[in-house]
Amino acid sequence: MTFLPTNPFLGIITGKTPTKVVYETDTVMAFYDIAPQAKTHILIIPKRELVTAKDMTADDAQLMGELILASKVIAEELGLEGYKLHMNVGEAGGQVVPHVHLHMLSSDYASSL
Repeated sequence: MTFLPTNPFLGIITGKTPTKVVYETDTVMAFYDIAPQAKTHILIIPKRELVTAKDMTADDAQLMGELILASKVIAEELGLEGYKLHMNVGEAGGQVVPHVHLHMLSSDYASSL
């Protein structure tokens, strides 16, 4: 797989690209995936531009924790009993969008991720 030539999440973060936001703080945003692999498929992203998890440093530990905690809040709000969290890292790891993002999928997810 190859990274997209541009980062579509930046338009979502700035509000230039409309989407259905399900969670937002000063540092994290979550919205529905446009190509869902499950009944509920949400992407949780940092608002700060960060291409891949390989680019993270120890300073990003709190930010990554915020992504995980966001999934907990979203699951409670949506009444999800169980869900899967998945992150593709780098082009060789199947990452397409050049921005760190955590997939949150309801338990009926497809195994194609």
